Amino acid sequence: MQGLIQRVKQAKVEVAGEVVGEISQGILLLLGVEKQDTEQSAQKLLHKVSNYRIFTDEQGKMNLSLNDIKGELLVVSQFTLAADTKKGMRPSFSSAGTPEQANTLYEYFIAEAKKAGLTVATGQFGADMQVSLCNDGPVTFNLSV
Repeated sequence: MQGLIQRVKQAKVEVAGEVVGEISQGILLLLGVEKQDTEQSAQKLLHKVSNYRIFTDEQGKMNLSLNDIKGELLVVSQFTLAADTKKGMRPSFSSAGTPEQANTLYEYFIAEAKKAGLTVATGQFGADMQVSLCNDGPVTFNLSV
C-alpha cells in the first residue's frame, strides 16, 4: 500500500465542479492499493499516517503528528501510485490492486481512520477528481507498508 502524504494548510477535492471533500490544516493522503495489500496493510499505513511527525513544534522542528495537532485528513484514492515506472516511457499498472480490492481497502481505511477519532474527508473513488491544496513547507513524503 502506497501513501503519498502532504502537509497542508488546506485541501479540497472536487468532482464535476462540486466540492466533495475539504479540510483545513492536516494531511492530504493520496492512497494507492497494490495486489498484495490487505486490511493489515491499511492498519499499518493508518498508524503511520496519523503518527508520522511532520508538523513543527515550538522550536520549528518536525516533532508533531496529525494526532498531536488534532489535524484533519483528506483521503483520495490514486491508483497511479502503484505504477511501475522502471522501464520504458509508459507506466505499468500490473501491480495495482483490482478496482474492487482497491475500493474495499479505501473504504476500510476511511472507516478505521474515523474509528481512531480522526476528522476525515474523502474524494470519490473512481471519479475524475480535481485536487487543490496549499502544501505547507512544502512537505511531502511517500509512505509504503
